[in-house]
Amino acid sequence: MPAKKKSAKVLKCPTCGMLVQLKDEDFPFCSDRCRKIDLGKWASGAYKISSPILDPEVLEDLGGLRDGHNQGSNDE
Repeated sequence: MPAKKKSAKVLKCPTCGMLVQLKDEDFPFCSDRCRKIDLGKWASGAYKISSPILDPEVLEDLGGLRDGHNQGSNDE
């Protein structure tokens, strides 16, 4: 039985859906414009990471930052 040739995976720009290749300069986007649109969505809060933080050390660090910020504002 002859070995099957692997077909190239079709990749699409996450912003506009245009086909892109791994070797493209702006990969995974099709252009710098789409890259900037995506960045703008992150900056505006349109995209969010929805999974909760479960690492106890990270939670402790975040709590310490909050506490430190509150204490630091009353030091003067």
